[in-house]
Amino acid sequence: MRDLGAGFGYLAKGQRWAVRHGRWFGFGLLPGLITLVLYAGALVGLGHGADDLVDWATPFADDWSSPWLGLLRNTLTVLVFGLGLFLAVITFTAVTLLVGQPFYESLSEQVDRTEGGDVPESGLPLWRELWISARDSVRILVRVGLYSVLLFALGFVPVLGQTVVPVLGFCVTGYFLAEELTAVALQRRGMVLRDRLALLRGRRLLTLGFGVPLGLAFLVPFVAVFLMPGAVAGATLLARDLVAPAEGEDEDEAPTPYTLDKD
Repeated sequence: MRDLGAGFGYLAKGQRWAVRHGRWFGFGLLPGLITLVLYAGALVGLGHGADDLVDWATPFADDWSSPWLGLLRNTLTVLVFGLGLFLAVITFTAVTLLVGQPFYESLSEQVDRTEGGDVPESGLPLWRELWISARDSVRILVRVGLYSVLLFALGFVPVLGQTVVPVLGFCVTGYFLAEELTAVALQRRGMVLRDRLALLRGRRLLTLGFGVPLGLAFLVPFVAVFLMPGAVAGATLLARDLVAPAEGEDEDEAPTPYTLDKD
């Protein structure tokens, strides 16, 4: 359980780093602001259209008597909007990182620079980095989509759907948020998606301790934008320690960086 607290500690350290480096904090706000405007418009549209979508999807209930018709459709409307919000939280980071790839790459390098030691660089052209980020984000979103469908279905199970499922949803959110954010630093260290996921699975509680509080905070409007610079900084600090040689281990004996695939 100590890893849960340690994960949250990395998140707090990242926010402190961003506050202490005001110029980089402002620099890191721009991608989030752009993405927020896009997502706000999409959620407003979903909020206005969820009723019509549910009515269209449940024609078999048109002849149901009250209160069953209202109970079914109101429940489904809440679930549809909840699913949309869940997907927004999950995909916000991926889209923001894609939009802000050059911004966050520079911010992550600056964190490495201020913390001392080597400052890894991928050595890839920008278009190649964007392609890898976009491709990996799609792969992550496919995984998230599968979990979302499963959790959405389990949401109809009495009691379980109102207690355990929301907790699982936030754990899924936190885990993949952590993956997306640490990817900025780990890609510069030559790690491909498969190996990044294996690295985080090996420290699952640490990953959840970092990602779950961030996922909860991202539910508050505008908070995600202001936390993103610090989240990238914290994820870089987390990545540095995850790939650092263990205590008493020579640097030459530490796991060697992975080479970015050529697909």
